[in-house]
Amino acid sequence: MNSSNFVYTTYIKTTAEKLWAAITNPEFTRQYWGHDNISDWKKGSEWKHMSGIDGQVMIIGKVLESNPPHCLVLSWAAPDDKADDSKVTFEIEVIKDMVRLNIMHSDFKAGSTMAGKVAIGWPRVLSSLKSYLESGKALDTWAGFDTGCGTSSLKTTC
Repeated sequence: MNSSNFVYTTYIKTTAEKLWAAITNPEFTRQYWGHDNISDWKKGSEWKHMSGIDGQVMIIGKVLESNPPHCLVLSWAAPDDKADDSKVTFEIEVIKDMVRLNIMHSDFKAGSTMAGKVAIGWPRVLSSLKSYLESGKALDTWAGFDTGCGTSSLKTTC
């Protein structure tokens, strides 16, 4: 799956500064993602994506580029499989009284298991982020999500 790249675009009625804070501030990410994004967000710094419930580190990486509030580029890997790393780019562009958020998740290794996970995860997270910023209420990001071979309507193969 080394040629897979995922690009997600959404328009949100907010400011670039509020969107940047929603991506980088753990108090915000916990609200719509259920996880905390932890870093000082400076180029070269480590970052981690931790469960807001039990503190388990879910994703790790480095800040590859940071230009608040317009661009953030991160390496992205599971802590137990650092070789299956990829890259996430957040681009924020102001358009009148809203922002366009482009997320590009790319550079997957051949045979990546992460590619399949983010194909399901990003649409859910972005929908919840948009709802949270526009209404103050996040979605239940992981409702109906099944990681095994259960009866979830999201499951496509077993």
